[in-house]
Amino acid sequence: MSPFPRPDYQPLKRYHFDRTPVELDLSDNTNHWGAHPAALDVLRQADNNALARYPYLYADNLREAAAAHLGVPEECIATGCGSNDILDCTYRACAGDPDDLVAVAVPTFPMSLTWARMNGMSARGVPWEDALADPERLLEDRPALVYVCRPNNPTGHVVPTEWVEALLSAAGEDGPLVIVDEAYVDFGGDSFARRAAERPRMLVSRTLSKAFGLAGLRVAYGVGTPETTLEIEKARGPYKVNRVAAEAGAAALADTEGWVTRTVADCVACRERAEVALTERHLEPLPSRANFIMFRAPTGDGRADALGIRGHGVAVRPFVEQYPGGTDALRVTVAPWPLMERFLGALDAYLGQLEAQSS
Repeated sequence: MSPFPRPDYQPLKRYHFDRTPVELDLSDNTNHWGAHPAALDVLRQADNNALARYPYLYADNLREAAAAHLGVPEECIATGCGSNDILDCTYRACAGDPDDLVAVAVPTFPMSLTWARMNGMSARGVPWEDALADPERLLEDRPALVYVCRPNNPTGHVVPTEWVEALLSAAGEDGPLVIVDEAYVDFGGDSFARRAAERPRMLVSRTLSKAFGLAGLRVAYGVGTPETTLEIEKARGPYKVNRVAAEAGAAALADTEGWVTRTVADCVACRERAEVALTERHLEPLPSRANFIMFRAPTGDGRADALGIRGHGVAVRPFVEQYPGGTDALRVTVAPWPLMERFLGALDAYLGQLEAQSS
């Protein structure tokens, strides 16, 4: 009898970090400007059939809207229930046996390593400083798949266009599938989506959870050649994106009133102001092109510092040994400026406590 769970699966843990309710949660990189108004209109107008009937098999209306948004053929789009779904299905389509390797530049989105083990593959993390110096470090040991987050979560940096091109060139059309995760690309950085629509063995993953404010609906899509997207949709199966979410996502992607453009501009302005404020507090924020900022943990103990700030009503995300140099860091989601002032007030109160304790 085959074991359940399989031996390589049992050590996996559920994805978890502290989401205990708090006055202001700036830990999860969602959109604090709210949801796209066009998506809200779809939700308000949903009728009985929107819930009682199955959705399109593969969210054709969402696929059409994403193709129009990017200017690529519809057959180059695969839809999914959040970008996690797109990425997980891509790994699954690549998985053959435990010797299949996934190469990831780290630190980055932690699920990029977990999906490898979930799908019976092995994973290898390459430190960003090594990968940046030579993208071919990601191609060592002949991986089946290479994952790059751009802009990167949790650091916020964007690898240069030339770096990605060098990686793709070295990988070749018969090499590994290269995933470029563009969850945060709306906040800074050029997109490789159109490039992916033409290049075999490449996938760009996009989500509506961030700039479009639809994290609760779980709407995303991937971009690749028709041959690539077909394999992803085979891996994910039918009816994955619910009817209302697909319609709301399609309406948001049209963005006829320019809501996303205005919201992103405001977010970028608040991000820049917050970077200045953190610099003034000598916390060395990393330059970010996303809707979050990573900065040095004040005491060097990220978990303790996050807990201390939470004690003043604001949640931020700790990262252990992931700041440059191997020290702990905190990551704060960028929000409208009054909320950022609330964060800075909580931070200052905590820093004041630390100063009082040391005197």
